[in-house]
Amino acid sequence: MNLTKAEEQLMKYLWKLERAFMKDLLEQYPPPKPAPTTVATLLKRLHNKGFIDYEKFGSIRQYYATVNKKEYFSSHIKGLIKGFFNNSNAQFASFFTDEIDLSEEELQELRAIVDQKIQKKKK
Repeated sequence: MNLTKAEEQLMKYLWKLERAFMKDLLEQYPPPKPAPTTVATLLKRLHNKGFIDYEKFGSIRQYYATVNKKEYFSSHIKGLIKGFFNNSNAQFASFFTDEIDLSEEELQELRAIVDQKIQKKKK
């Protein structure tokens, strides 16, 4: 399931903090900060989508992510590859290396990562 940009931004703050009260999340935003009601609405939507849950301390809620960052972005990238690159990882890699201005050093780093993955697959 995809998140809106606003929901994704709030999730990034929650992933960073791990557990947070609404005031903690509000402090993460740069000026101009959103209204507390806006953040409350986003939290409710994220809870309804199953991305977060909370623990109650009296009338105050402490929020935490139920979907980890790596899981979310992995599924997001897989959807992108499926939707824009005909489900071809090779087409995605080709696009990435052609369109992103990578230095020779960065390309060497990518090669090393790929070589390591190939060696793991051979074992």
